[in-house]
Amino acid sequence: QVQLVESEGGLVQAGGSLRLSCAASGSIFSINFMGWYRQAPGKQRELVAVIGSNTNYGDSVKGRFTISRDNDKNSVYLQMNSLKPEDTAVYYCNANIRIGIGINSYWGQGTQVTVSS
Repeated sequence: QVQLVESEGGLVQAGGSLRLSCAASGSIFSINFMGWYRQAPGKQRELVAVIGSNTNYGDSVKGRFTISRDNDKNSVYLQMNSLKPEDTAVYYCNANIRIGIGINSYWGQGTQVTVSS
């Protein structure tokens, strides 16, 4: 059993910063990549950032958000700067994890980030 536990999001004013963290635990053999997605009300879930051998960012967050990873802690972080009201969404951690002989994709429970104007 694998779990992804995210830190709490929060309410922040436009222009502010917030840092999210996510830790994977359980019967983990290795983690291929970890990332963040978000879903705003009435919209589809979209990629925010992913980190594996490379990093990739969604176009709307490039230059403002930074993803990082601590392999020793099976954790991923998302530093969000210059936040905008349109960044308001539920943020989900995702990890592609090898367990035993299989590889599965796991999701965190989601954490709300609200940016006020």
